[in-house]
Amino acid sequence: MKNRLLLILFGILISATHAQTKADYKPYTIANTYEKLKKYHPDITPITPLVSDKICYNEDLTYKKTSTSKLKLDVYAPKTKNKKQTYPAVLLIHGGGWLVGSKENERVLAQHLALNGYVGIPVAYRLGFEATYPAGVNDLKDAIVWVKKHAKKYHINPDKIAVLGASAGAQLATLLGVTPALPIYNVHKKTSNQVQAIVNVDGVVSFIHPEASAESKPGKKSMAGIWLNGEINENFKAWKEASPLEYVDSNTPPTLFINSSQPRFHAGRDDMLKILDSHNIYNETHTLEGSPHSFWLMHPWFESTLNFTVNFLNKVFKN
Repeated sequence: MKNRLLLILFGILISATHAQTKADYKPYTIANTYEKLKKYHPDITPITPLVSDKICYNEDLTYKKTSTSKLKLDVYAPKTKNKKQTYPAVLLIHGGGWLVGSKENERVLAQHLALNGYVGIPVAYRLGFEATYPAGVNDLKDAIVWVKKHAKKYHINPDKIAVLGASAGAQLATLLGVTPALPIYNVHKKTSNQVQAIVNVDGVVSFIHPEASAESKPGKKSMAGIWLNGEINENFKAWKEASPLEYVDSNTPPTLFINSSQPRFHAGRDDMLKILDSHNIYNETHTLEGSPHSFWLMHPWFESTLNFTVNFLNKVFKN
């Protein structure tokens, strides 16, 4: 009996030892990404903020208050003297495995989008250690509504809004784009969270696809498993529910995929493309050969990411 109790206590101790917190994960920043990638790509340089008198800078605006935080976004708009001038908007969603990262990672791209005739809006959302799924999804849907309600102030055309996400943010952006009225997420009676374009930068569109990889290690939960309240064998319902591929249909907006050369970040993409093609929905796919994940935070890949995005958005919104 004594030995059995010792074994139980030992098991509890081991479980506690492997319980993950935010402190177990290195911050996902541009600087840290550069330090990680330069060992393998010595010619890269990190992206830096764009300072331009052609852009209006509005940073750290609170769009939502929760019991644990004030959620903020930035608005970078083309500077104009025409009070009636409006521009398409792009909501930018950062990556970090649903557990780390910040909207600051997306500021540089948003600023360059503003220089190209778009209102770039990097947005924060509750990460997994603050609030698990579906909190972050609902935050981002509320952000879309906030953008539409404040469209006039920031010269936004509320009928031309795109969502752009990178890595985990790409999964979220795609999920937002394919679930505008799904009742399991926040739905506002007066203002729709529907968007008109999706830009997926190296993010999976299915957690349950055969190509998907949870990347869990012995004794530890995967990042997706923490965010989704359990591993796939523990909470399959959530893994399926949070997979954008489950909702792709004739109502899905035009979609752009910009991918690294690492296939595991493309899970479900090709099946989504087949559905889009079957409904004659405009789509593009670009793969940056030899590029690592997080390529969009580094030169020379940043330029390609920006150009692919602007060209796609111009086709959808301006041509």
